[in-house]
Amino acid sequence: MNDGERVRREVLGDEHVDRARARADDFTADFQDLITRYAWGEIWTRPGLDRRTRSCVTLAMLAALGHETELEMHVHAALRNGLTRDEIKEVLLQVAVYAGVPAANRAFAVAQRALGGA
Repeated sequence: MNDGERVRREVLGDEHVDRARARADDFTADFQDLITRYAWGEIWTRPGLDRRTRSCVTLAMLAALGHETELEMHVHAALRNGLTRDEIKEVLLQVAVYAGVPAANRAFAVAQRALGGA
């Protein structure tokens, strides 16, 4: 198992990665390989930020950009990386100030669902 595969599994969980791999076909297999090698193998393995910090940054960016499916996935990943519900809430409050209330409003709804609160 390469570093990207290992980190992807540690952060997202075996079940998620296995599902993504099982859904891959001739059209999407190269994309799965790309994100495993570059996002997980090159970026998430860099020593400059720990996984908790990477999770905070990722949550904020996904919320600001309105990428709800990935946001929900990364709320679960943030918990796996040691963030608490309160820390996730603080990240989303930060989003409200810097990316706008509508983005944070939607992100809170997504996170609430992911955290089992709705």
